Amino acid sequence: MYHTLSGFRNTAAALLNAQNKQLKFFADARKYPSLLDAALDATNVPVSVYTNLIQEVHNHIEKMHRYVRLRKKLLGVEELHFYDIYTQLVPNADRKIPFAQAKQTVYEALAPLGEDYRRVLQEGFDHRWIDVYHNEGKRGGAYSAGTPVHPLVLLNYTGTLDSQFVLAHEMGHALHSYYSAKHQNFVDSDYEIFVAEVASTCNEALLMEHLLGKTEDRRERAFLINHFLEQFKSTLFRQTMFAEFELEIGKLVQRGQTLTADALCGLYRQLNQAYFGPDMVVDDEISMEWARIPHFYCNYYVFQYATGYCAAIALSRRILREGAPAVEDYLRFLSGGCSKPPIELLKIAGVDMATPDPVRQALSLFEELLDEMEALTEA
Repeated sequence: MYHTLSGFRNTAAALLNAQNKQLKFFADARKYPSLLDAALDATNVPVSVYTNLIQEVHNHIEKMHRYVRLRKKLLGVEELHFYDIYTQLVPNADRKIPFAQAKQTVYEALAPLGEDYRRVLQEGFDHRWIDVYHNEGKRGGAYSAGTPVHPLVLLNYTGTLDSQFVLAHEMGHALHSYYSAKHQNFVDSDYEIFVAEVASTCNEALLMEHLLGKTEDRRERAFLINHFLEQFKSTLFRQTMFAEFELEIGKLVQRGQTLTADALCGLYRQLNQAYFGPDMVVDDEISMEWARIPHFYCNYYVFQYATGYCAAIALSRRILREGAPAVEDYLRFLSGGCSKPPIELLKIAGVDMATPDPVRQALSLFEELLDEMEALTEA
């Protein structure tokens, strides 16, 4: 695929260069010091949130390298390539989960969020908020749309563990929309993208803790923990790598340089080497991956997946640790819509993304999970 894509490398580079030149024009016209400052000012997110994320991930990048080494060992391959990172590490451990069972498990897992939250969750389950299964002409994936009457959730449920987590994820979005619409006027009821993935990912983290708390079986625990580690890999580490790529190409444009295909491929290759470490073979083709990432045209958007993930991990740990007071703060956050800047709303819930602490908490949990995964899979 990437070999074919490389036949259009100059066209792809010209498009991305034009996009960033446009951003520079508007940033300069409005007297912003950088493209990044201009983008983040729209939602009152400090630039330090972006740079703290990248710096903290760099400070702990050896944890990711450890996971890559573990993957290489468990797959039993002499060389680990990028096409190997999506292979299941614990084969044949997934089981069929009927939708009714998935709903019940999610309902039980979200008990720490209190009965008011679960009442709304059950209302969604019982009153057709969810379009559940694949159908002719139906789009793929999953989605949640907040509406004035009640949220609507699109699923394509297949009965896997991943599908169960998608259910928890999308209902997190749905209840965030529900609480914001209930407590805010129409203008302030829609939350900012910066916090959009927090409630959904918090639900996933609580579901994972619930499932891990129910089993002592080594194989099942390894399967669940690896699912969690994969979320960290794809959401925290990989999205931060994307964010750093965006940051660096913005700096090149800021200095008046042109984003050529050679420059973009060289930078993207260096970042993959840095993030995945010496045990990953960085094939020449992966240098072209930047050309198929649509988020690079969304103006410093992608970092919010990683920051939202870190905020969600911090919130889930606080909820499990402190109980009712943390839940009360969390529901106030869910009810905030966009009535305050997103950083201030998260502070209400007890998470300050202006500091490196939430990123460190997430990376600390990743290390704990990695330690257990290594212990569970020792020969």
